[in-house]
Amino acid sequence: MADALLEVQDLRVHFRTQDGLVKAVDGVSYSLERGRTLGIVGESGSGKSVTSLAIMGLHHGSSAQISGHIRLDGEELVGAPPARVRELRGDKMAMIFQDPLSSLHPYFPVGSQIVEAYRVHHPDATKKQARQRAVDMLGRVGIPEPAVRVDDYPHQFSGGMRQRVMIAMALCNDPGLLIADEPTTALDVTVQAQILDLISDLQAEFGSAVVIITHDLGVVAELSDDILVMYAGRVVEYGSAASIFARPGHPYTWGLLASMPRLDRDRSTRLVPIPGTPPSLIRVPSGCPFHPRCRYGHLNGGRSETERPELHETEETGHLVACHLSAAERTKQWGLLSAGQVPDNVKEPVPQGGVEA
Repeated sequence: MADALLEVQDLRVHFRTQDGLVKAVDGVSYSLERGRTLGIVGESGSGKSVTSLAIMGLHHGSSAQISGHIRLDGEELVGAPPARVRELRGDKMAMIFQDPLSSLHPYFPVGSQIVEAYRVHHPDATKKQARQRAVDMLGRVGIPEPAVRVDDYPHQFSGGMRQRVMIAMALCNDPGLLIADEPTTALDVTVQAQILDLISDLQAEFGSAVVIITHDLGVVAELSDDILVMYAGRVVEYGSAASIFARPGHPYTWGLLASMPRLDRDRSTRLVPIPGTPPSLIRVPSGCPFHPRCRYGHLNGGRSETERPELHETEETGHLVACHLSAAERTKQWGLLSAGQVPDNVKEPVPQGGVEA
């Protein structure tokens, strides 16, 4: 897209190990415009965080083999000099990590860490100006008495307050792209809601493009304009949040939705978990990687086991699904599942393998 701030095209991130080649990300593509929020969802090990670490250039120096294209505001990042990516990181793009206690340095006051992040990209700023910027940002993210707390250490803050400090640090240079990797992990539900509201409010203020990485569909329902569903390093569904929540097209997405309580539906039956475990990324199943766990794989004549499904557009413009089921079959099966019914022709799979330890 010509007006996209972030374009990811056929991104692949592979790692060579003693056990074999780990295909952590295997052909991911999406785009994101300024002011919009993309939610990336999937189970642990699906490639969500690896994709975003590649965008931030944080695989440099590891055994990662990266190919494809990552363009930030038109500038190619794959293959760019590490020094150039460092210049962009923290300035044009920033990331909020899921564990602020391990991301913040325990030996320095939080204000000093924000000052450092600011002065790296504003070398002409004085220490006084940078400190005032830190105080202003702490106040913006809702930390009380910021002029006093700017000199406190990370251990003196609660989990929710530490996450606010991380958000203040990430936004101190007004980045165009903000990536939040599980930003509400380990926080109680009240604090989760506050953090999500804060990210939404700051996005409106700064006009940033936001990527939310999570396994919690409640988070993406709250914030996201678009949703990308990943499984085994690949995209299995991509579309607007409204479309995916109302008319999901992939059995894996059905499983994610059917296994969570929803307030917008009358549910009198038990939640339906996804059977089995995610596959090893060293030995990804042939054909559709989800087929060993899929209740519907036998409905397409065995294609799931031998033929890899490619993303194709559904009846709705911009809604992409990688599934061999026909449009009519998908509509029928989701209708039955969302109504709490399981038809006779659906079989319980016998999952094989699992995630490598």
